[in-house]
Amino acid sequence: MRKSVMTFSAILLVLVFAGCSQPLSTTEKGAAIGTFTGAGLGAIIGSATGHAGAGAGIGAAIGLIGGALIGDQIQARQQQEQSLQQQMAAQDAQIQQQLQELNQLKAQQAR
Repeated sequence: MRKSVMTFSAILLVLVFAGCSQPLSTTEKGAAIGTFTGAGLGAIIGSATGHAGAGAGIGAAIGLIGGALIGDQIQARQQQEQSLQQQMAAQDAQIQQQLQELNQLKAQQAR
């Protein structure tokens, strides 16, 4: 049974990396990490009760859901932070433009 779990995990790992032509998103990374961690822990716990395969399957499913949810939350925060950074950059550019216009007006009044 342990051999089949290891074979399944290896095939799944190869498919995950071969099937992705683009870099993995944070949600996908979380799902993958959760799946493999859950499968490993499930297999360990399942082997203590004599059902390593079932434990690995249940652990993988729970890990997939948990990892995807956590990864999604992290990705949402990253996008929110990126949006804030863009807003700050736009505001900084606007301030610099207004300072330049103010300096031009001061120069005209000094003449």
